[in-house]
Amino acid sequence: MILKPSARAAAVAPFLVMDMLREAATLRAGGEDIVHMEAGQPSGPPPRLVVEAAQRALATDKIGYTESKGLPALRERIAKHYAETYNVTVDPAQVVVTTGSSGSFVLAFLAAFDAGDQVALTSPGYPAYRNIFNALGIEIANIATNATDRWAPTVAAVRELVDGQGLDGLLVASPANPTGTMLKPDTLAALALASAQQGIWFISDEIYHGLDYAVPKATALSTNHDAIVINSFSKYYCMTGWRIGWMIVPPSLMRTAEILAQSLYISAPTLSQYAAIAAFDATEELEQRKAQYAENRAFLLDALPGVGIDEFSPVDGAFYIYADVGRFTNDSFAFAQRMLKEIGVATTPGADFDTERGHRYLRLSFAGSRGEMEQAISRLKIWLK
Repeated sequence: MILKPSARAAAVAPFLVMDMLREAATLRAGGEDIVHMEAGQPSGPPPRLVVEAAQRALATDKIGYTESKGLPALRERIAKHYAETYNVTVDPAQVVVTTGSSGSFVLAFLAAFDAGDQVALTSPGYPAYRNIFNALGIEIANIATNATDRWAPTVAAVRELVDGQGLDGLLVASPANPTGTMLKPDTLAALALASAQQGIWFISDEIYHGLDYAVPKATALSTNHDAIVINSFSKYYCMTGWRIGWMIVPPSLMRTAEILAQSLYISAPTLSQYAAIAAFDATEELEQRKAQYAENRAFLLDALPGVGIDEFSPVDGAFYIYADVGRFTNDSFAFAQRMLKEIGVATTPGADFDTERGHRYLRLSFAGSRGEMEQAISRLKIWLK
């Protein structure tokens, strides 16, 4: 008898960006010169203050477990961040420090929903949402967005789903992955308020906050005090491998989230928590890094049309360009594979983000160096001619 994985696990699709990252790393290990535009992570190191804080912690603390919700000092600093940045009052008791934003999603979904509940997601969207929901037996209601609406859900679409399908929650992201678009503050407020009025959970993915270029950032907590807000030290703060994030939960979920954290991961990495406290004081260095992304963004928006890639979503934030490559292929996965193997440019196929329309899209990350962006354009110009 052959033992098989659970049906829930078998329903989880591969996370293609990680597959592409693995293949690119294998080629690089074999001596190939690879330009990395597939991974959603900063190419540079964490801020100096973060590293110094970690070194001090190693020298002075035994680095044991913390409270399951996180170091009190870190939770207080996160709460202060909301007051300073958004003029929103957050009780430190509402802050839950997690193993990256990924840990927050698992905690949030388990805390708010039962198997069989239905949550609306936009498409295209971050594939891990869908994969975690599938693993937990939570149903998904897709909201197919389009360029006309700036890839954002409308209040009308949400209300229609609530009325017709008995929706239990709505998850939105701004800045969004893969499109890089942002919800304007009034749009975010309208969606958050509509969710409160309809009596459904509103989950706001704000992990790319700080990386905004054209639209001001806003938090759902300004409008919906029962919103579940998720953020991370990975993107703006350049701490991907430290696996540290956080979420803000309403009082009704504080104890539930703590109990789940106790059993799922005990506590987030202690060393990373000490380092994360210092991240809030590293603004000068982080803004310099953001300026580099902005330069890469401007370069690619100007250069991509010259190689035949001239249809892409507005790049308001994050560090992604979601480009329509339908003139070259009807299979973006095969196209990305060939691009990697033939010219050493690693990208992520749109099928990762949109199972219906992603076959004609690629996501390009501009979180690397300016030299890498120039090299990618140089190779694409020859390859796509």
